[in-house]
Amino acid sequence: MEDVLLVERHDGWTTLTLNRPDRLNSFNIELHKLLAAAFNDIADDETCRAVILTGAGRGFCAGQDLSDRAGREGPFDLGATLDAWYNPLVRRIRSLRKPVICAVNGVAAGAGANLALACDIVIAARSAKFLQAFAKIGLVPDCGGTYFLPRLIGDARARALMMLAEPITAETAESWGLIWKVVDDAVLMEQAGAMAAHLATQPTAAFALIKDALNIGGTNDLSTQLDLERDLQRKAGLSPDFKEGVAAFMEKRPARFTGRAS
Repeated sequence: MEDVLLVERHDGWTTLTLNRPDRLNSFNIELHKLLAAAFNDIADDETCRAVILTGAGRGFCAGQDLSDRAGREGPFDLGATLDAWYNPLVRRIRSLRKPVICAVNGVAAGAGANLALACDIVIAARSAKFLQAFAKIGLVPDCGGTYFLPRLIGDARARALMMLAEPITAETAESWGLIWKVVDDAVLMEQAGAMAAHLATQPTAAFALIKDALNIGGTNDLSTQLDLERDLQRKAGLSPDFKEGVAAFMEKRPARFTGRAS
């Protein structure tokens, strides 16, 4: 049986491909376990400085595989499922000390849509669609959806997407500021790979501090955020990459960042 998660290591970056194309890469326990292990390995791998998360086949991810519970008696504690799998996954991505690119190659629905939004940069194929499908089965958006959506596109649009459960195109997602960029389907992985390769040569430790600032900034007042920026900038200013960046600027040459914090 083919692995439900494909891990491909490149020079400085790694691609993780959800690989249940017959189920639109929807989540079952096996996929959750493998993805958790993969992100843990990436966190410990100093040679990996960027990540691409994508899906196999015609979809990125359709969220939870509802057939995964077929034949078992309910009711089911869905909160326990979130505690065990989805919430730790979102936290792993947001706290990872390196950038995560999501290459959305097709439909991203339910938890799959919000998993994409948990990543640092989202690039989508022109054929991709984003769907908050939860209301169709009487559920509440999860996997960070009620956090990410209103912050990205505003309360009015977020509420409508969640309550109407209507899909939006990749072009609409881009125009609303939900994602970074739309590209033609044929060049999605090429462009995502070029972005990952670029990020893998950049100041990885500074990216980690940027993620810290953004993760906390949504709940800080201005004065607290200014103090946080001061503290993070102090760390960045003591890094070898800052020294190299200044030297490269003065010498008018490309910087050779190591990505290390010290």
